Amino acid sequence: MRPPGSSKRSADIRSVSARQLKSMLHDDGEIALLDVREEGVFAKRHLLLAVSAPLSRLEVRVPLLVPRQATRVVICDDGEGLAHRAARILAQHGYRDVMALAGGIEAWAAQGYEVYSGVNVPSKAFGEFVEHTENTPRVDAREIKFRLDAGERIVILDSRPLAEYTKMSIPGGIDCPGAELVYRVHDIARSPDTLVVVNCAGRTRSIIGAQSLINAGVPNRVVALKDGTMGWHLAGYVLARGQNVLAPQPSKAGLAKARQAAARVARRFGVNTIDVATVARFAHEMDKRTLYLFDVRSPEEYAAGHLHSTINAPGGQLVQATDTFAATRNARIVLIDDNGVRATMTASWLIQMGWRDVSVVRDALQSGPLQQGPHVPMVLGLDRIQCEHISARKLVRKLESGNATVIDFDPSLRFREGHIPGAWLSIRANLESNLRKIPPPRLLVLTSSDSVIACLAARDAAQLLPATPVKVLLGGTTAWREAGLPLEDGMTRVTDNTDDVWYRPYDRTANVEEAMKDYLSWEVNLVKQIERDDDVNFRAFPR
Repeated sequence: MRPPGSSKRSADIRSVSARQLKSMLHDDGEIALLDVREEGVFAKRHLLLAVSAPLSRLEVRVPLLVPRQATRVVICDDGEGLAHRAARILAQHGYRDVMALAGGIEAWAAQGYEVYSGVNVPSKAFGEFVEHTENTPRVDAREIKFRLDAGERIVILDSRPLAEYTKMSIPGGIDCPGAELVYRVHDIARSPDTLVVVNCAGRTRSIIGAQSLINAGVPNRVVALKDGTMGWHLAGYVLARGQNVLAPQPSKAGLAKARQAAARVARRFGVNTIDVATVARFAHEMDKRTLYLFDVRSPEEYAAGHLHSTINAPGGQLVQATDTFAATRNARIVLIDDNGVRATMTASWLIQMGWRDVSVVRDALQSGPLQQGPHVPMVLGLDRIQCEHISARKLVRKLESGNATVIDFDPSLRFREGHIPGAWLSIRANLESNLRKIPPPRLLVLTSSDSVIACLAARDAAQLLPATPVKVLLGGTTAWREAGLPLEDGMTRVTDNTDDVWYRPYDRTANVEEAMKDYLSWEVNLVKQIERDDDVNFRAFPR
């Protein structure tokens, strides 16, 4: 039995050598380099410019990462055969220039090229580059705690998204994600005597956030909290859980100051501003050039009203994890917000990261009707799949009678937090081998958080078990939760290695402090590794 999507023939998938790929990455043409192993495997060893696009979720990830189907796409793995399976799927869905890296990562390393560990490495390395070149001031947890205890005037701004902040934060910290800092700080730190401390979980967003305020000319003394919440924890201090203090929307006076600050940043870093007509021209040229349209406002603002075809990429996260949003090198990036502050700050960082064609749109949100709700992603081939569904209530009865087996394709971290009692955790790309580890099912019910991955997997399961009825839970595990049905937590009934996702130090259940120290050392050492590599072109600008 061959894995779904495979074929006896592989000659029609072109291969490129490591040397050819190296040349392609430097020829100024558009190219997307996709690593289709699971994220946890990817994090152990990968190419610097490779973007994690696991085969298990390829149809969901690729339309966002590589929106133009004529883009050169090179797919890599570590010799497991995943690259050819992925290349064939993309070719089936209209991608016309798809290649596989011959010999995978091992061939790249054999040429003496750099290999990296971790995730979001270009952004992480860039943060270290910024601290090194700008001498971004930092203060450790002990000094901040001493100053707080002494009653000094201090504002702590947490530059992470709300969900991360709520999970753990510095006591008294205010949530103000990345691109929001210059936008909102003027009403929070009204006195220039107030020390502004920017933190994240580790280093990158602390550095970028603090340097954003410094670049913007904020009159306060601004510092990054060295090593973020991990440094706070390692210093022996208690982290807050469940804080929910958000930086307020700027006042009229605060917005005026933010606009002035953004204008200073735009001049220093050469941020380009375009009108809506230019965006329309770019859109008409999508057959020749990739265009990313990113709305950098908060998810709540985006859901309240956004332009058609735009993707929500909150500015701080777009800088922190650029490879999560854009895989096509040398593409156009167009940024949208409501008044230019957050888009300008985000653009300034992308320009420094080496993206050469970044623009901010003037008055974008006034240009047309706004749509409400979250972005609904395109999924390759989903419209061609006819899934037979089962409701949560009917599934309960099937489970009670012992007539159904549930397989859950959610990431292992989400599965650990809560899943349908009795469900088995599986990795879609490894479904064939995973099925051998469960008892033969009378009825196989597949689920995932929103049922999309389950629907994609249903086609695979039907091929692998032609005599077994296969159904998909209607609405996925989210519908099960919303119905108030019981959940089971923990890593029970796991059919595969739990390396489908990268576990952050604080996601671990053992040796947490050791993992934190290793992670922080890894971040610091990235700047040295990047110096040996010519695949990025970070830019330093004079003051």
